[in-house]
Amino acid sequence: MAVADTVTESIAESVFQCVGNTPVVALNRLFPDPDVEVLAKLELMNPGGSMKDRSARYIVECGLQEGTIRPGSHLVESSSGNFGIALAIAARIHGLRFTCVLDPKTAASNVAILRQLGASIEVVTEPDAFGGYLHSRIRRVREIVAADPGAVWINQYANDRNWQAHYHGTGAELAAQLVRPPAYLFGAVSTTGSLLGCARRLRETFPDLRVVAVDAVGSVIFGAPAGPREIPGIGASRVPELLRAAEIDDVLYVDDVEAAEGCRDLLAAEGILAGGSTGAVVAAVRRALPGLPRPCRVVAVFPDRGDRYLDLVYDDDWLAAARQRRAAR
Repeated sequence: MAVADTVTESIAESVFQCVGNTPVVALNRLFPDPDVEVLAKLELMNPGGSMKDRSARYIVECGLQEGTIRPGSHLVESSSGNFGIALAIAARIHGLRFTCVLDPKTAASNVAILRQLGASIEVVTEPDAFGGYLHSRIRRVREIVAADPGAVWINQYANDRNWQAHYHGTGAELAAQLVRPPAYLFGAVSTTGSLLGCARRLRETFPDLRVVAVDAVGSVIFGAPAGPREIPGIGASRVPELLRAAEIDDVLYVDDVEAAEGCRDLLAAEGILAGGSTGAVVAAVRRALPGLPRPCRVVAVFPDRGDRYLDLVYDDDWLAAARQRRAAR
């Protein structure tokens, strides 16, 4: 038998079959404390650039299998960028239409990517009572769905398949990748689906795990007062239906400046170009480290990559303005 005949080819049928199996890397340069091991799950290496690829793939493919999403359906969702991009990829692959409802804070690069992927874009311009746009975006989603009998609202804030995607995906992978138990799991929150899905799966293997939610200053998810936020992808101006606060042990709030500094420090120390919510996780871990027991193992989920944030957290003028806004409060 020829050698070539014994080789099994590994070829994906679509880019979405490449979602997952992301690596875990030790952040020894950024966190050199010999008694604390900080590990990062690099969800930013998914093909669409974020962990939202997992939930978009899982929600759409389950919907197609059970018939709640039909061939040619019109998907509609509110998104600040990453989930919208992931849904746009899913729509392309499965021959669906997709409308993404955005707001003026959406990065221009995300809007351009969505357009190139063929998504229809609606932009709301009226802020809601909390100073953000989430309520306004959802109101517009409801209007679109009501006017189109073929429309399907994905509704990531209330869709159980959101957290299930991470239970079966990110969390299951971490449970297999980690032999020694982590003491803490740090993750950014918006819908809370990714953190809860990971936590539920990891606690089956590591029952003593403590879960730390990283939220944005100005987010109301856990009852804090609403306030202005500039970095997309973290925090929310409404409480997501998926939230189960009893499953979260602690909440750390990170502002825009800390998140941007976390991004820059991560890039300088580890060469990882990550997005704003990842920078918030870095800042939260750094703040928590002095109070953690020794020895200690921490696993952090890094949600997205940073090329879409070059005009935000990596822009010196933007960071200077963010520091001025913080000083004025």
